[in-house]
Order: sequence, then structure tokens, then C-alpha cells
Amino acid sequence: MAIQIKICGMKFPENINEIASLKPDYLGFIFYEKSPRNFENTIPNLPESIQKVGVFVNASFEEIEEKVIHYKLDLIQLHGEESAEFCDLLEQKKIKVIKAFNVDKDFNFNQLHYYINSCSYFLFDTKGTNYGGNGITFDWAVLENYHLDKPYFLSGGIGIENLDEVKSFLTKDYAKNCIAIDCNSKLELSPGLKSIKKTKQLINAFKE
Repeated sequence: MAIQIKICGMKFPENINEIASLKPDYLGFIFYEKSPRNFENTIPNLPESIQKVGVFVNASFEEIEEKVIHYKLDLIQLHGEESAEFCDLLEQKKIKVIKAFNVDKDFNFNQLHYYINSCSYFLFDTKGTNYGGNGITFDWAVLENYHLDKPYFLSGGIGIENLDEVKSFLTKDYAKNCIAIDCNSKLELSPGLKSIKKTKQLINAFKE
């Protein structure tokens, strides 16, 4: 199966339309006031093939539910310290949850067992000063320690500069459950504003 592409941190309606025309699989909208990519606009009508992901950091159940309804979100990405029980509550509402984890060389993969039945996907991002959008990669070789069957998104510093490394990673046996790559800051001209040229180059590299 071809790897899916998620372009995250979308912010400006005109830019959203431009990026949507390149047919990524997912577009991510960040609902976190401390983020420079915090989304407060209207999402334009998107092709049905593109799934809308709402990204939250330690938000309340009520806030998430309100945003899901208002923006007709297809998935929720939880990027804070949300519990497995909290993820499960959302999944019971028929909202697919992507639970994000910030990874470094000391990451304890055993904690994932608590979440295995509480979310639809995992997302592995780089542990950094921010909850996301740090623009740096972690050593993907640590994912050799991931032994669960839950599909996951790979995130953190992915751009056209390291396409060869990403493609090499995807050939590894331990990457077999990686279904999507999540790209954000490395494709930007400024926070939330994605380069059409870079995004097109990245999407084409994986859709060929």
C-alpha cells in the first residue's frame, strides 16, 4: 500500500485550497492557542478524498466534541498527556483518535500497551520543546522496539531534504505498520503557510 501523506498545521484558507489541490490524504488543523499555527478560520470545501484531522493538546472533551461538529472533522489527533480512558471516550463517540507520543532514544514503548484498545492510530513525533512542529527528526531506528500491530503515523522534521531517508526507513521490516508520514514545519514559508512547490515535490515523490 502506498504511504499516505498528512500535511499538518494548515491555517490560511487560500493556502488550504492550494495544498488540497495536490491531493494529500489528510490535512491537519491545530486547535491549540499557544501554537503559532492555531486555527481560527473557516475550512474551505475540500475534496472528499481528503480527511480533516483536528489536533488538540490537553483539551476538554467538550471542546473537542464542539470542534468535531463545527468543522466536520474526520479524525482527532491528541498531542498532550491525554489518558487512554480519555481516548476511549472519544472513540466511543465514533471519533477516530490518533494518539501522539514524543519519542527520543529513551522512549518507553511499554506505555503504548495502555492505549492499544483506546485509539485507532499512534503517531510518533520528535521529543522537543514544543508539543509538535519542532522541525527535527528523531532516530527512527528506535522504532525497532515497536512490536504492536497498531498502525502509526511518522512525524517530526520530515521534508524534501530527507526524502531519501524516509524512503529508506519505509523499506525496513519495523516500518511495516507505518501507514502515513506527517509533514509540517519543513514545508513552510512561515508558520501555517505551506510552500506549494515543496509540498508538491514531497507528495509526488511518494505518489509516483
